[in-house]
Amino acid sequence: MLELKAGMKAVVVGLGKSGLAAVRYLHQQGLEVAVSEFRETVPEEERVALEQCGIDSGTGMETGGHTAAFFADADLIVPSPGVPTDLPVLAAARNRGVPVVGELALAAGRIQVPVIAVTGSNGKTTVTSLIGHLLWSSGKKVFVGGNIGTPILEYLLEPGDAEVVVLELSSFQLEAAGDFRPDIGLLLNLSPDHIDRHGSFEEYVAAKMQLFARQGRGDTAIIGTDDVLLAAAPPTAGEKLYSFGTQPGCRARVEGTAVRVEPEFGREGTGALYELAETRLHSRVNLYNAAAAILAVQAFGCNEQEIKAGLADYQPPKHRMTPVGEINGVRFINDSKATNVGAVVAALAGFGMGADKEVVLIAGGRNKGGDFAALVPAFRQYAKHVVLIGESASDLAAVADEAGVGYQFAGDMEEAVARAFAAASPGDTVLLAPACASFDMFRNYEHRGEEFGRCVDSFQGKSQ
Repeated sequence: MLELKAGMKAVVVGLGKSGLAAVRYLHQQGLEVAVSEFRETVPEEERVALEQCGIDSGTGMETGGHTAAFFADADLIVPSPGVPTDLPVLAAARNRGVPVVGELALAAGRIQVPVIAVTGSNGKTTVTSLIGHLLWSSGKKVFVGGNIGTPILEYLLEPGDAEVVVLELSSFQLEAAGDFRPDIGLLLNLSPDHIDRHGSFEEYVAAKMQLFARQGRGDTAIIGTDDVLLAAAPPTAGEKLYSFGTQPGCRARVEGTAVRVEPEFGREGTGALYELAETRLHSRVNLYNAAAAILAVQAFGCNEQEIKAGLADYQPPKHRMTPVGEINGVRFINDSKATNVGAVVAALAGFGMGADKEVVLIAGGRNKGGDFAALVPAFRQYAKHVVLIGESASDLAAVADEAGVGYQFAGDMEEAVARAFAAASPGDTVLLAPACASFDMFRNYEHRGEEFGRCVDSFQGKSQ
């Protein structure tokens, strides 16, 4: 456990929710806290929060960049997850022997209840929220946070009476995780993402695998073995390794619209069948998500009846394969959270491989460093037509050309919805699955999804 002593000087790099939580937590522990912020100005609500921790805009904070002088006497440096770890000031601090750690490293050893942690390139928010819901519906007092909702350090400020902590973790958080060790760790899948941050797919994978680095006796690792990379090189840490997917050896196996969980090795019985056809988890993507979540809560001690009750009334998070309307027999699905190639491939594959293609795809935005070439077979097999937006439209047009799929460009979301509807027929689906970040045209992926829904509503009104 990282030692925190009253009077130590800590520099938090970058604010936002996670940075502010780190400031408050370190201040509570008696450390002298300073803040280095890239933005020129700090929003008023953040400035007020800093003042409550004794940090003024003078000697306690620098804005507009990160200077070596500001870090010169730091005993500890805590970058927020969104801060690149290769900043020169951070490299210089490491060379001096100053600990440069993330929020998970601060939390390691200080969470007094079991921890279930979820990561992966796609599906982690849904799986995290589903695990939380299944635990809650089973009568457990649960905290759900991390990369979604409340930062883990905010939880440590007021732990309350939670019996279990469930965290969604990004590669940004895991690359600076220190001694963080989950009791149950889930790695759902791996596909190229955030290459602009990590530099290579190998470095991205290494960051994700940090989830299991400190696991040992009594811990559980859960992986998706339909992912070729995970099947070939599963984690070796942890006492128990469970898998989910479609392969015969999986502990939780997707079969049609159900998940079959086999009994643990050496135990008698036929296992349990969780039928999901009548739930909000009936899509192909969410069947995998459900399989992972079932294994996690089963490992925590939930029984079959409790799990089935929770699955029946679960509502998935917004912007993840969310229906937003239907116009003249054409369905509109919002998967704005599909910000990388792997997520789009999974979303398209979920519509099946019939002789008639029934998906008109809206894609595009700011490339995160992924290789769009992997989209070629998915476009060829599943896409009827593609409407392209944003900075990556031309690159994705090349993909559509190679796949032999027709495409159009659109200048904004309203035009994209209109063009997609024109290309669709009754019974088709217009799918927003961008394969890109949103920041070229929108505030975030939520804003993009909301605009998609608004445009569908507006178009529906005009078409009546």
